[in-house]
Amino acid sequence: MLSRELFNADAMLDRLLPWVREESPTYHVAGVNRMMDLVSADLAKLGGAIERLPGTGGLGDIVLARFPGREGSNSPGILILSHLDTIHPVGTLAGRLPLRRDGDRYFGPGIYDMKGGVAIAIEALKIARENGGVQLPVTYMLIPDEEIGSPSSRERIEQEARAHRYVLVTEPCKNGVIVTGRFAFQRFWIDVEGRPAHAGATNRQGRSAIRAMAGLIERIESMTDFERGMTFSVGTIEGGTFVNVMPIRCRAQVLTVAPTQAIFDEVAARMAALESENDGITVKVERGPVRPLWQPHRQTMTLYEKAHDIAASIGFRLDHGSFGGGSDGNFTGALGVATLDGLGVDGASAHTFEEHMLVSSMVPRCRLFAELLRTLD
Repeated sequence: MLSRELFNADAMLDRLLPWVREESPTYHVAGVNRMMDLVSADLAKLGGAIERLPGTGGLGDIVLARFPGREGSNSPGILILSHLDTIHPVGTLAGRLPLRRDGDRYFGPGIYDMKGGVAIAIEALKIARENGGVQLPVTYMLIPDEEIGSPSSRERIEQEARAHRYVLVTEPCKNGVIVTGRFAFQRFWIDVEGRPAHAGATNRQGRSAIRAMAGLIERIESMTDFERGMTFSVGTIEGGTFVNVMPIRCRAQVLTVAPTQAIFDEVAARMAALESENDGITVKVERGPVRPLWQPHRQTMTLYEKAHDIAASIGFRLDHGSFGGGSDGNFTGALGVATLDGLGVDGASAHTFEEHMLVSSMVPRCRLFAELLRTLD
């Protein structure tokens, strides 16, 4: 086993903190691509052969870095998946979530989800390659659009996963628990169209799309059944033109979660059946990106048992479970490829102004990652 002295949290922080200062919300393509520049430069320094795919659909680039295994092995190897986009808008650092440390907690936009995980994975790859090497070939894939369902990168993720034996995903963990399955996610766009009128002079003749949407939102979210693990959440809404014009269009985005295939199908049927209760209003439901259901299977559980044993030898307990937060692991796990997710840093409060990682988690999680890279065959 690799010596504890090879791993240093300060070295990982030195790599990580400049990345956190580079704000990279998904639709800020310049910021996402600057992150691609920074991380791919580190991977190139480690000897990775860099392939960069131009972004599509108004999104950032995809980067792949390929590393040979011992003695130039060309057998199916290890795919590492990390996303470099975040949900925090530009200006968050200067506003409600400045980069700061409070004891063991380090706060910052994207530090937990998931730039911290990228930092420990690259350090693990570096240490493993410098100390005996990695037995299998490694492909490190950097994703620009995970936070919106990976619409531009899903096809390439699945293509790469089929060519690899193992997939390691650097999403964050919580309370040290690793991910061996994830619920299914569906996104929907709801478009409501009303009837135009002057909001003051001829109000009675109009039909407000915003008012109709408000009623739909209440109906959609009331379909949530926490006991069954079925949730509906309206995350964005936009509509109207001028305050003195009856709004004739309103658009909302809905995120739904399902823990089983039967509930997944039920959610889709419920959303497709939506209609307005008001005359003069039309409702259109458009299905967006889907993350398929990933249930624990033999390949993943065999990989988990190996990780569990490595963690025990390092000195910590590694539990596992299936969870509702989606990731690119949904795609690879659903294909039947051995996938471990949640291999990133520990912490809490992802997607909030309290997002933070635990510095104390960096070394043990990095050691686990390095030993997986070094010993998987």
